Amino acid sequence: MNYPPKHHQDNNINHMLEVIKNYPLATLISVKNNEPLITHLPLIYDETTGNLIGHIDIYNPQAELLNNDFPVTVIFSGPQCYISPSIYTTTQLPTWNYIKVHLKGYVKSIIDPSEIKSTMIKMTEFLEKPNHNYVLEPDNPRMERAINYVKGFEIIITNWEGKFKLSQDKTAKDIANAKTQLIKSNQASIADFLESVFE
Repeated sequence: MNYPPKHHQDNNINHMLEVIKNYPLATLISVKNNEPLITHLPLIYDETTGNLIGHIDIYNPQAELLNNDFPVTVIFSGPQCYISPSIYTTTQLPTWNYIKVHLKGYVKSIIDPSEIKSTMIKMTEFLEKPNHNYVLEPDNPRMERAINYVKGFEIIITNWEGKFKLSQDKTAKDIANAKTQLIKSNQASIADFLESVFE
């Protein structure tokens, strides 16, 4: 038996890129001595190279692993929510729908400070879309000071896996209801959640 089921796999690169572009906060996983090291940080897709680019604090224990050819796993997480059987037109069990992109690859270090600056500027330009209210200038003094405490890197992607569990095995009407619930849950829950954690 195949797992996950084929109907929960989406191998369309464009669909996976949409997840990466819209939810750029990634989970970066490395393994040292059989122990996983995990960092959550933004990674952006460089369309000119097909690589991911990022930066990490040099004091992060994972930074020492982000050297040339070191293997890594990256997870991008899209929307997710509980799906109640009450939304379906057919008899179902409770489930959880989600969108994830799993990538495997290896690291290419960025050593030249000018290249690190360039990638920081490129990342800021991407994250400031569409209004570009802030522009990170090449001569920004704070960036100049931060360069000494930042490790730049690229990830050369070797394997793509899209995990889109969206009730695809249900009827057309139930799939549409699950989509509506996913949108509604993500819009409605965030305000209450943020109010609770920022008390």
